[in-house]
Amino acid sequence: MGDYNCSLLSTGDKNSLSNQHRQDQTALYTQLVISIALGAVAFFTFCILRPRWTGLYAARKRQKNAASKLPQLPDTFLGWIPVLYSISEEQVLASAGLDAYVFLSFFKMAIKFLTVTFFFALVVILPVNIHYMDYSFPPGHGVATSNQSPNPNILFPPDSFPGSETDMAITAQEISKSHSSSILWMYVVFTYLFSALAMYLLITTTQKIIKIRQEYLGSQTTVTDRTIRLSGIPPDLRDEEKITETIENLQIGKVESVILCRDWKELDNMIAQRLTFLRKLEEAWTVHLGYSRAVSTQASRERAQSRAAVREDAPLLEDGELHGQSHVAVYGQNRPKTRIWYGFLGLQSRTVDAIDYFEERLRRLDEKITTARKKTFTPMPLAFVTLDSVAACQMAVQATVDPKPMQLLANPAPAPSDVIWQNTYLSRSSRITRAWSVTLIILILTVFWTALLVPIAGLVSIKSICSVWPQLAFALESNPISQSLVATGLPTALISLLTVLVPFLYYWLSTQQGMLSQGEVEMSLISKNFFFTFFNLFLLFTIFGTASITFAKVNDTLAGASKDASEIARKLATSLQDLDYFYINLIILQALGLFPFRLLEFGSVALYPITLIGAKTPRDYAELVQPPVFSYGFYLPQTLLIFVICVVYSVLQSSWLILFFGLVYFLIGSFIYKYQLLYAMDHRQHSTGQAWLIICNCVVVGLLFFEIAMAGLLALRAAFYRSILIIPLLAGTIWFNIFFRRTFDPLMKFIALRSLDSRPPFGNAAPGESRYERETDHGRAVDEDDETGLRYINPSLVIPLEEVWLAKNRANGTDHRDEAVEDV
Repeated sequence: MGDYNCSLLSTGDKNSLSNQHRQDQTALYTQLVISIALGAVAFFTFCILRPRWTGLYAARKRQKNAASKLPQLPDTFLGWIPVLYSISEEQVLASAGLDAYVFLSFFKMAIKFLTVTFFFALVVILPVNIHYMDYSFPPGHGVATSNQSPNPNILFPPDSFPGSETDMAITAQEISKSHSSSILWMYVVFTYLFSALAMYLLITTTQKIIKIRQEYLGSQTTVTDRTIRLSGIPPDLRDEEKITETIENLQIGKVESVILCRDWKELDNMIAQRLTFLRKLEEAWTVHLGYSRAVSTQASRERAQSRAAVREDAPLLEDGELHGQSHVAVYGQNRPKTRIWYGFLGLQSRTVDAIDYFEERLRRLDEKITTARKKTFTPMPLAFVTLDSVAACQMAVQATVDPKPMQLLANPAPAPSDVIWQNTYLSRSSRITRAWSVTLIILILTVFWTALLVPIAGLVSIKSICSVWPQLAFALESNPISQSLVATGLPTALISLLTVLVPFLYYWLSTQQGMLSQGEVEMSLISKNFFFTFFNLFLLFTIFGTASITFAKVNDTLAGASKDASEIARKLATSLQDLDYFYINLIILQALGLFPFRLLEFGSVALYPITLIGAKTPRDYAELVQPPVFSYGFYLPQTLLIFVICVVYSVLQSSWLILFFGLVYFLIGSFIYKYQLLYAMDHRQHSTGQAWLIICNCVVVGLLFFEIAMAGLLALRAAFYRSILIIPLLAGTIWFNIFFRRTFDPLMKFIALRSLDSRPPFGNAAPGESRYERETDHGRAVDEDDETGLRYINPSLVIPLEEVWLAKNRANGTDHRDEAVEDV
């Protein structure tokens, strides 16, 4: 085996820098070709399948009343694009609700920001880099002068950092003289300018959203708008009448109803167990009958009841029935069997008729459920109190009700369909324990993701690969395309895969925290996933991006950082520059390669054959045609990360490339998400636009990181005075965040009392008709599920005990369930 010297891969001479130019160019072009090819295939496939698979690509339009007034998209190949583009914000708001409106508003704000910054990067920053810093345009085509070698790092050459090979030969005075003072001042000015632009857009967009939100919610008088969630109820007040008296004594309004949450765990478990047996019974009947047989569901239930009426105290199944001898199969097919376990520790078993067994289990469960619904369960310190007016509700939630801490806390109530009733009877200590446990798990996962990302980050650097596998490193260096695929394509693909898979784990963790509504789970998921994408996939990946993939090197880096804060700045400075083309390629892959696959709903299409194989009963087939669920917690954090990357690189090297492809990302993304939110996917959780507060916080975090990075980079270029001038901007950004939260947060959480009398934003409604009764046919159908009604009550207390769902003979006619199966 030959002797491989990794130092030969990067000598720091002119040829090495020129090679780096060519490698970056090859990686960029390779990523463009691959992404455009993948995206084109997905997009054209969608255009072909869209008019044919309306059950998937127009599922929301077909099944949701709120989408009924949207324009019908043409079945032509590209004719749907201008129709979708022409849909106004008012139609988006009326059809998809505040959450979708806020989500798309962020894309519009990002497009405005990136348009302005890209203009300055192209008109000012790029010409300055070309003229004064010998920046090649396009990348890889620069020509070195006789006295200056090509420099791939525009603002901060790598050999100028402390600790580099030429550090001993270059003094701070020589570094400061390498560029004119006016050029470095330009970066200070643009740091201030772009930060101010982001703050201005945040304020103007927030004011617009608040105006729409206040008018949207202020024109409603639904049960949700008049209901408060009252928590921390002391034991002596855990009674409906006492709660009514306490609230009415506040003299803010009359109480219409009080739903005191109780310990319904026993009942909820029986309902869940009943659904399990119901599915098993449907599967047994399906095996026995097939789909061409006709059977009377009610008749089967009557047979089970008649057998039970003969002898109430009889065994679960007679001995003859255990062997299939007590009945005659009238359908000419063998009745399915099931094995039951009994006796000591369930070690004995026997085979019984599956249909008779599950019918008997359902009958006995129905009796227990009927009896349990009449019981008085233990009251819990939580209640939903519906008042007679929205004004009374808002006064209650915006005031302090009780002088004792953590007692009688009033908050806006989620919609009835949004409540997670299984969590309403959890104690406060249980919720706190769950929350801290999930936090601890996330911290452990953060360490795990860090260890996982170190080798992925090492793939970016050919020297890192050489330290572990020298043969591969030298083989890649001799083949530029292979090197670009391994050093750029593979890490971007792995990072993209993590952004898809990890949110599922964090979603499960969010559901275990004991939150009271699906909207709260969604907001928690957004925060967790953004923390993962920003801290692990951006911050730590950037720090370790140019480090060796050996853990010893990482430990040395962390040890040095703990002793000297400048080590973090140095590592961050070098990595930000060395990873610019990596992030460009990541944005290209996301925008041009993966976005069209989201339009294609590749996950649903790929999983459909698997779920189809597992489907047996009519209920299973009907569930196959339900619209895919759009979760903001899965899509918004990744979008926020792309925006933060664009902000951080807005004045650094290759800023025009990152801003350009970032602009392409948000243009394509706004169009694709608009289609999915309006026509294709269902979004069940409704938080009345409160995700905007998380968006604003994440943008401010990105601005702070951008300003810290610029201050550190200028300091490393010996521009200490210019670096110090960034400090007031940091302080101003922190003050802006405090001012922003104090000023706008209350208006994003509550409804102003004056807004209750505001004029509807889309014209006057007819007498007795609210604005959204005119817009959506069902009033608050956008924010409340019309199938569950408008009552705050545990569904386990009132839902009908569903009968067995079987396919009917096509010759005898079909019902709506059969139509759902036929659509499959």
